[in-house]
Amino acid sequence: MRGVILAALSFIFLTVPQTGSGAQTSRCRGTLQPRQVAELIFGRDIGKKLGVGETAWTNFVASEITPRFPDGLTITDAIGQWRDRDSGAIMHEPSKHVEIVLPGNADDDARLDAVVAAYKRQFHQHDVGIIVRDACVSF
Repeated sequence: MRGVILAALSFIFLTVPQTGSGAQTSRCRGTLQPRQVAELIFGRDIGKKLGVGETAWTNFVASEITPRFPDGLTITDAIGQWRDRDSGAIMHEPSKHVEIVLPGNADDDARLDAVVAAYKRQFHQHDVGIIVRDACVSF
């Protein structure tokens, strides 16, 4: 009997989606729909001083982010913090945190990569933080 129960449980675990959109779909309730949300974290310092001012940032959003994600986004002012690898000192940097509910197109990743590449190129940045997570959303 124990073998039958273990076999049944094994079958269930192997056939039920544990990650990805299948698992997300089952967790969304009511009018919420499964989607992915991208969070982009843009540092604004160039060297040791603020290099990406509000006008430059606004122009970047208008020319690089909005054309790729015209359905909308949220921008929040933030302060980034990290440990400098060389000195061990805690560093702080004014940042912009952008959240985009991805449309679910095949080229979503490519469009995110293009935004990151444009920011790095235009403002001489080494890194842009990217987080992509599953979410249940409604608008």
